[in-house]
Amino acid sequence: GRRICDTIKLLPPENMSSNLPRPPNGSGTFQPLRHRSGTMRDRLHGYTKRTLGAGGSVTEAVALPPGESCAGWVAVHAIDFYNDVSTIWAVMSTDPYLESFAPGEGFPSGVEYRWSNPATGETESVSAPVYIEKVLEWIANEMNDPTKFPDDDDEAEALKVFQTPAFAALCGQIFRRLFRVYGIIYSSFFGTLEALGMAPHLNTCFKHFMFFCTEFGLLPEREVEPLEVLVKPIRKKYYLSKQGIGESG
Repeated sequence: GRRICDTIKLLPPENMSSNLPRPPNGSGTFQPLRHRSGTMRDRLHGYTKRTLGAGGSVTEAVALPPGESCAGWVAVHAIDFYNDVSTIWAVMSTDPYLESFAPGEGFPSGVEYRWSNPATGETESVSAPVYIEKVLEWIANEMNDPTKFPDDDDEAEALKVFQTPAFAALCGQIFRRLFRVYGIIYSSFFGTLEALGMAPHLNTCFKHFMFFCTEFGLLPEREVEPLEVLVKPIRKKYYLSKQGIGESG
């Protein structure tokens, strides 16, 4: 139960120049990942869907359901949040405007996220759109590996994977990278999404993501700092809601 969440919380922040897993060669198109009917992943996914669908608050939706595995809850949300981000990015991933960004450009003010060159293990400077593509391809590759993200009829077998330090480390890395993608989107592409009528959906997805990350302590403060202006009011809503003061907007 809670011990696994503590494992995730206590992991050291990802070093921007650390060796990262090899990103697979992808086509640049992202298909939503599904939870197979009747599995633990499908059941946990259903809790959130029902809570939000019944008009429940985001705070209620992110809370660990009684008797469920914390590690499994985090695993399912990692997949669902990946689906949110990849769907938003797919709306604009073919825009020719993305080609105009040079390496090192398009990141939140004061930071540059670098990718590790799989051939040399050294970090390389890429543009923000390229960084997003690499992150989403890497996450999809990890999640499509049944040894890392089992979608098993046998819950005990799935939990054997979810309740390991290696899985906690992987999830921590996934959540940090998804946060970086949100940071890039808000910093460089919010106007584009707003013009497409996507801003409300983006804001809803990011609020859900941030409430979950705050509930389970998944983001190191050093990752949050570049987006502090955006994150602070969302965290305030989360804490007020936890105190029963209400949740709006």
